[in-house]
Amino acid sequence: MKYSWKSFFKNLLTCIKILATGILLAIVLRIFVMSSFHIPTPSMEPSVLAGDYIIVNKLAYGARIIKNFNFMKGGKFETFRVKGFGKVKRNDVIVFNFPYSDWNKLQPDLGVFYLKRCVAIPGDTFYIENGIYKVKQYPDTLGFYQRELQLSQMPDSAFNEGVFNCFPDKEHYGWTIKNFGPLHVPKIGDNLAVDTLNILIYKHLIEYETDQRVEINEGKVYLDSVVLNNYTFKMNYYFMAGDFIFDSRDSRYWGLLPEDHIVGKASLIWQSKDMNTGNRRWNRICKTIK
Repeated sequence: MKYSWKSFFKNLLTCIKILATGILLAIVLRIFVMSSFHIPTPSMEPSVLAGDYIIVNKLAYGARIIKNFNFMKGGKFETFRVKGFGKVKRNDVIVFNFPYSDWNKLQPDLGVFYLKRCVAIPGDTFYIENGIYKVKQYPDTLGFYQRELQLSQMPDSAFNEGVFNCFPDKEHYGWTIKNFGPLHVPKIGDNLAVDTLNILIYKHLIEYETDQRVEINEGKVYLDSVVLNNYTFKMNYYFMAGDFIFDSRDSRYWGLLPEDHIVGKASLIWQSKDMNTGNRRWNRICKTIK
């Protein structure tokens, strides 16, 4: 049988086209539709276990698109969001980029993803009362209520200082994991009267939005050397909490989450393996995340 180089290259070109189409489709799906993440820690137990593999729905809130990579050179992190099917709701379980690669500056760490439950949305006034999560004028349960009840029954002496004390970790506030707030969660257009006390809470948010430095000097707040008496927020923010409240690095410790850090809504567990034994946990496959 005579070998045809023309036929070989034609078949090779067809294979390359199919492969390229498959790769392009995978990239589009990952950017705009969904992604898969492996969960390595127990901070969301019992809702999501360490060893679970989850599907994150990016259509729920709209896919986040990074405009440029200037932030990699110290510039401002800029994004836009494709229109989604809805907005973040209280008790949604969300994947987001951790907001602090440097504790002195709010900036998303694009290599670090967290999974937490949203317990307060823009415009809410959030507080913790004897271990129970609450939002003013919102009567329904927030977070994983059974764990919160356990926390409320534990004496303060059961915790060491590093675990017990919370954001903003300033003497004036003295907030703890049992008694926290009230904390107003800013939404776009909120106008804040700024003083030397509340700036301790919102300093990093204002610096993140303006890319300017906030300082306190002689009883006044300055934004790049200009006295700051009021500030209007340009972005929505959220309060995030892990279901395993005794071991979760969440908003109680680092503050509010900017909207542009959100990747998507955690929707489904598609695979699960016990991290100690390596055994597959069949009862968790295709389990909806609530």
